[in-house]
Amino acid sequence: MRKLPPLRALHAFEAAARHHSFGAAADELGVTPTAISHQIKQLEEACGVKLFQRRPRPLLLTSAGARLYPALRNGFDALASAMALLAEEDVQAPLRVTSPNAFASKWLVPQLPKWREANPSVPLEIIGTDAVLDLRAGAADVAIRYARKPPPDLVAQEVFRDVYIPVCSPRQLERYDPIERAADLLRLPLINYNWVNGDPEAPTWRLWLDVARSIDPDFNPCEKAWDLSFREDLHAIDAVVGGPGVAICSDVVVSNELKSGLLVRAHPLSLPGYGFYLVSMPHSPRAAAIEAFSAWMRGLS
Repeated sequence: MRKLPPLRALHAFEAAARHHSFGAAADELGVTPTAISHQIKQLEEACGVKLFQRRPRPLLLTSAGARLYPALRNGFDALASAMALLAEEDVQAPLRVTSPNAFASKWLVPQLPKWREANPSVPLEIIGTDAVLDLRAGAADVAIRYARKPPPDLVAQEVFRDVYIPVCSPRQLERYDPIERAADLLRLPLINYNWVNGDPEAPTWRLWLDVARSIDPDFNPCEKAWDLSFREDLHAIDAVVGGPGVAICSDVVVSNELKSGLLVRAHPLSLPGYGFYLVSMPHSPRAAAIEAFSAWMRGLS
């Protein structure tokens, strides 16, 4: 096992020898000249020799100090070069982003050309999954988590917060026109999908119909059954784009379909949704890339 003096003392000596000044070394390291003097004294005691000639000006090395300085200078230079190389390799590595399937497919992937244009030096690896990957285990660098509250013990920034609206294709809206009251939607096939998080207040058709009933006492859905049901919201979105029916969807997830006109809002009544949180580990080595990704996402909201 190597027996070395404290790193702070070696750092203080190298800076003082390079600048020929305790004051300049203190300015570089963000400490006081007294602290530099204390670190040098600690190093001299560890080495058993004097390293500087104690005279006011100029600050000169002893013969022992002159032998030690080049070894330390070269060692610190080699360490700085190695760290810079690691940082360069880290920047070039893909930023691994995990995201819920529907958000990845419908929102994130269509936006990737814009990311590439704005950040050509930072490639992305998109991991679309509804499973919650363990960032602490290194499964991804950053996660987009969809929840009512930010996850604890992690760095979390809310990027979006959505609402749920009934949507259908323009053809269906024309076919069943006019759609004015909530009851009018019951003429359309209702497309449903399952929520797996067990939230009793999840923005589902059942909750939407309950809210509509509270607003319009004459509204009576008569326990209308779903005309088509899916386990995945992604499949429900594809179904409502391609066929007859209306679905309750996140305005964020289907924002591209709404902008392009593939889907239209079928009724103004909406339900509050959840937050899209950009989540990462504290002190992540990819902090700069994660912040760039966060700023980019916020700029698209």
